[in-house]
Amino acid sequence: MSGPEKVIKHLEMTQAVINRLGSNSFQLKGWSMTIIVAATVLIARQTLQNPYIVLVILIPIVGFWILDGYFLWQERLFRQVYNDIRQQDDTDFKMDVGKHRGKPKCSWDSAIFSVTLVIFYLIEIAFTVVVFAIVKFL
Repeated sequence: MSGPEKVIKHLEMTQAVINRLGSNSFQLKGWSMTIIVAATVLIARQTLQNPYIVLVILIPIVGFWILDGYFLWQERLFRQVYNDIRQQDDTDFKMDVGKHRGKPKCSWDSAIFSVTLVIFYLIEIAFTVVVFAIVKFL
């Protein structure tokens, strides 16, 4: 296999990792929404109107948010690796993300607090709190 063919194969492998990370992030959002719907049903029941139930529901949402941020962080790192690979003439098939960790937007906290994740998960949190308040006080 020649150098350019190896680079193309390496790019395909890296793109598969990026796709898998994106798919995991999408699935987390789906699971999080499922929990919100189930929580809404639980909150609407008269027997589960304890104020602490909101905290119990918010814990998994925050957990999904952090995990989703982790997948976004890894995806960003692998996109940097992809950019490195596409500029090579030959490759050794390494996918070292370590050298990209200090770059802008390549940190876990920047991924967790990215605009898309903040909007998505704050809407979920607000929805949960509003539904609880409506059921509790009306």
